[in-house]
Amino acid sequence: MKATLCATLVAVVVTLPAVSVASPQTAPPSASSTGHAADNTAVNARDRSGDTPTSSSQSNDASDVKLAAAVRRALTKDSSLSMLAHNVKVIASGSTVTLRGPVKSEDEKSRVESIARAVSGVSQVTNELEVKP
Repeated sequence: MKATLCATLVAVVVTLPAVSVASPQTAPPSASSTGHAADNTAVNARDRSGDTPTSSSQSNDASDVKLAAAVRRALTKDSSLSMLAHNVKVIASGSTVTLRGPVKSEDEKSRVESIARAVSGVSQVTNELEVKP
């Protein structure tokens, strides 16, 4: 009887159709909801040009990785900075650090740069941060 019950349960489970519960898909915010177009074409073209460093141009040299990590730690330690500022791209090459990405204000842009300059081992900072509305 036990074997018959198991065989019946297996047969029922195998023959049940798979039920898929699809979650509703939401479209990305449109220009009308955010006040500006969600278009990164110019930024993408700039990054592909090779004229400016991107996060993929970060070298794997131990001293560069260590310097980028030290700058990142200094930025994330500062709780007065926004989430945008905590997540800027930090690219180290030699003793030069390049900062890229969005921040909330001109004050925050200056603050991020000054924090990076204060990190031991940084001799030059290239500030390519952008203030986002």
